[in-house]
Amino acid sequence: MDFPLANGIAPRVETVVSTGSTNADLREHAADGEGWPHLSTLITRDQTAGRGRLDRTWIAPAGTALAVSVLLRSLPTDPAARGWIPLAAGVAMAEAVATQLPAHDVSVKWPNDVLVDGRKICGILAEATAEAVVVGAGVNTAMTAQQLPVPTATSFAALGVRVDEDRLVAAYLDALGTHLAALVATGDATASGLHDAVTARCSTLGQQVRVSLPAGRTLEGTAAGLDAEGRLLVSVAGVEHAISAGDVVHVRPAGS
Repeated sequence: MDFPLANGIAPRVETVVSTGSTNADLREHAADGEGWPHLSTLITRDQTAGRGRLDRTWIAPAGTALAVSVLLRSLPTDPAARGWIPLAAGVAMAEAVATQLPAHDVSVKWPNDVLVDGRKICGILAEATAEAVVVGAGVNTAMTAQQLPVPTATSFAALGVRVDEDRLVAAYLDALGTHLAALVATGDATASGLHDAVTARCSTLGQQVRVSLPAGRTLEGTAAGLDAEGRLLVSVAGVEHAISAGDVVHVRPAGS
């Protein structure tokens, strides 16, 4: 696998034929700040033990998806601003996907699933270590319609597009690095422009949503906006609830 464009953006890009988890592999390198600097990237087309949010498994047939993990060392000092890192990754990947699917609606389902025409093409998982944050993305690239795991998923191949993986990764790294640098420089998602960028891409906002919360609780209301920490504000009977973690479902009216 050659990624010359990505190599022109990240200081280190490594590819492996197969691995259990690119996130787990990159976490092992987090302590090596000199050998694995900010934006170092690990890529494979065969990830056998990937994980998604809420500890869900993420497994795809070999060669049908791209697993991309990025090591982030330049981070905001304010914990509230750090809450925007997964959202920055989501909007960066949405921007990268959109460059190769210009005729389609590419959006972000809060916090960072990337959707094409309402169907999921990419999931993202951010994990913190003592030294850094590792952001992993799994993109459905060559997966056929028959191989898609659920009816709400899609892929470049299912959409009739042969993706340029190098251009996709390079665009993602460029956008992620730019959004993060602005967030670090300002310490604030609004001042950096990240709040506006995520809001513009977030298809969850304005929707009726059902949020599955810890301890089996459920919240249903309207996704009204994002607060200063990147939490989803869900309005229920005129009261806004800030959601930092939970499984969000867009509730479609009957017949839609």
